[in-house]
Amino acid sequence: MATAKIIYGTAWKKERTTALVVSAVLHGFRAVDTACQPKHYREDLVGAALKTLKEEHGINREDLYIQTKYTPIDGQDRSKPLPYDPQVEIEAQIKASVNTSLSNLRATYLDGLLLHSPLRTLTQTLAAWRTLVELQDSGVVRKIGVSNTYDVTTLEALEREGGRRVDIVQNRWFEGNDWDNDVWTYCQERGIQYQSFWTLSGSPSLLRHPSIRAIATAKGCTVAQVLFKIAQLHGITPLSGTTKEPHMDDAIATENLDLSDVQTHVEEVLQIILYHQ
Repeated sequence: MATAKIIYGTAWKKERTTALVVSAVLHGFRAVDTACQPKHYREDLVGAALKTLKEEHGINREDLYIQTKYTPIDGQDRSKPLPYDPQVEIEAQIKASVNTSLSNLRATYLDGLLLHSPLRTLTQTLAAWRTLVELQDSGVVRKIGVSNTYDVTTLEALEREGGRRVDIVQNRWFEGNDWDNDVWTYCQERGIQYQSFWTLSGSPSLLRHPSIRAIATAKGCTVAQVLFKIAQLHGITPLSGTTKEPHMDDAIATENLDLSDVQTHVEEVLQIILYHQ
């Protein structure tokens, strides 16, 4: 399927996950992000949503982009059931995590699989990455990538020493990290999909900026839509984790928003994001 312009994020949805994923898809989302990390995600309830969508609404799993993550043990809550044995080698952990994900999601393949973060050492990260490459070659996973990776040298090492360039980077993109400009630029220059989270919640000052507000007024849309659209126009695929249906509609409608007649204001916003002016 075509690369989605926006992705529904399922972190922290807990027991509401199934209903929210069903609602998001019915409101137009065609990509869903989750993780094999019971601490913050109910991957199994994403699977229940996929079942409901197929059986009650005729929306097949093949019509959706489903992405999950292998979460290293440092990101897991050991008081909850773990998706793998943390005592075995990293390669075996990842394969067990993927098998758990396939079972949770009631799927035979994954559209995307990310390392939830780099591991403790570069050697471990490279071993994990080579396992993702192997899974991609097997056909079980279609795209592979990393999350929470803010150092370009790590991405370079994965390609140089790990055997393959990443397909996806999913990072915080917000005013607190200067919008991750180094990694974002690296991805743009190499055709890597850059997925953003904290896009709205992490940039309250930017959303209050007069240029953003001027665009929203001129286009009759929300400031959230303006920032999502500016991100999309510059090689970013935002995640939205909204629990409100009107906001789901707004997020989907962003794709058709035309900012060509307010380009001066768009450039002013980009000056802030790129150069902090």
